[in-house]
Amino acid sequence: MSIFFDLLSRIPFSVVHGSSIFSSSTVIAITVFFTLICACIIIGHLLEENRWANESITSLLLGLVSGAVVLAVSKGHSSKILVFNEELFFIYLLPPIIFNAGFQVKKKQFFKNFSIILLFGVLGTIISFCLISLGAFLLFKKIGVTHLGVQDYLAVGAILSATDSVCTLQVLSQEETPFLYSAVFGEGVVNDATSIVLFNAVQKLDLSDITAMTPLSLAGTFLYLFFSSTALGIAVGLLSAYIIKALYIGRHSTDREIALMMLMAYISYLIAELISLSGILTVFFCGIVMSHYTWHNITESSRITTKHSFATISFISETFIFLYVGMDALDIDKWKESKASAGTSIAVSATLLALVLIGRASFVFPLANLSNFTKRGSEKIECRKQFIIWWAGLMRGAVTVALSYEEFSDSGESSSSEHSLMITSTIIVVLFSTLVFGSVTKPLIEALLGRNAVSAVSDATDIPSLEDLRLLFLETEGQSEEVNHQRKGSKFRFLISHPTWTAHHLWRKFDDKFMRPVFGGRGFVPYEPGSPTGAADRSHEH
Repeated sequence: MSIFFDLLSRIPFSVVHGSSIFSSSTVIAITVFFTLICACIIIGHLLEENRWANESITSLLLGLVSGAVVLAVSKGHSSKILVFNEELFFIYLLPPIIFNAGFQVKKKQFFKNFSIILLFGVLGTIISFCLISLGAFLLFKKIGVTHLGVQDYLAVGAILSATDSVCTLQVLSQEETPFLYSAVFGEGVVNDATSIVLFNAVQKLDLSDITAMTPLSLAGTFLYLFFSSTALGIAVGLLSAYIIKALYIGRHSTDREIALMMLMAYISYLIAELISLSGILTVFFCGIVMSHYTWHNITESSRITTKHSFATISFISETFIFLYVGMDALDIDKWKESKASAGTSIAVSATLLALVLIGRASFVFPLANLSNFTKRGSEKIECRKQFIIWWAGLMRGAVTVALSYEEFSDSGESSSSEHSLMITSTIIVVLFSTLVFGSVTKPLIEALLGRNAVSAVSDATDIPSLEDLRLLFLETEGQSEEVNHQRKGSKFRFLISHPTWTAHHLWRKFDDKFMRPVFGGRGFVPYEPGSPTGAADRSHEH
């Protein structure tokens, strides 16, 4: 709820008799949005089993209806009842969503499929970025959009590469379809971060002197932002774990340790933005590290509180964003500024939507089949699963809208109409993809996978040679040189055939020996007066 109080600081207030009070318009605006959020929660609950609707679609539709009502009441002047901009989105609303995604992620499935997640989330996003940028550059001039620069076309590629998999994730189950859920979820988060990093890299690119080294410069900037942001998030997460473990803050106040976790996560995001890194990547990996170490160092009651608190704040932020996007779509002033005919607007929106479809297909199917060459049997990604992964990334959401505002809202007079056209066209793509694609997601997945698509193999047995993995890394002291040589060869062969599992085993050995004694984690029992047990909830680890 603190998000909304921060929001109030940006809304004008009037001063009466020397004391600060909110104007009636401000109270009305906040009341409307809070009421709509409550309505979304109730309607979302009632439509939980509906095949054609979900909370994202509900929020968008309520926003559209509310915007239409306000537009009618104001007699067609403007549908804005609350000031909202991309800066507000990136500073207050997006961080809790991404942090909760990292904090609640099922790390075992996430890192088990980490290679495919990185393949789709990073390499796939870059491929989509290149194709969308090139397609926009080649097609827009034929439509009549002639005043956009090279940097604008690159920005369009980054903007439309940002997926929104919320609709699909509301249908998929972590228990019934663990691979699809972790792949779609992981790729969605990494994709958002990659898109924002690409967008920031494009903004830093000096296009006044384009040479053969420009692509390398862009790649270097991207890699620097990606790895530096990740390292910062890990560092802040480890620092929070060490402080809470060393000081036993929970023995005096559970509120303090919860507050410290929240504030340090938010500080990691702010520091990243302050030094021009990707706050999204930073706060995501900070959430992962906090769930692996810090969460196990706090008291038992705080563990329950943090999980629900972070999820609640994230849910409210997501609902608020979809509501605003729906309401902002009917901002009549923005449509007037574009000065584009209905035909031009539809042509630009259709072109962008087609580029999204082609850009997504251009990497999902080739990369999935490329990945299948390194897998065998049931580990391969079937065609129907490839289709679901492709479909899951077709929806566009609030990140796309926010990046579009950031790129095209401040423009010169000569091109302001085309920049406004890009904003309105982006909103059309977001609305169409979420409402149309999102509404058929549940029936489509049920048709492809069936209603009860339970995983045939459990996590503990999904690799037949798991026992061999344990045996391969046993101590070999006292064994003959020939036996040791054979075992080393077996290790190498196993590393090649199962790199993810081998890396996971080596990491767990390193984690248990060096990291947990310093930073705590699973198995660490914090002191809690009056508590019958301090055992950690092991299910959070899996």
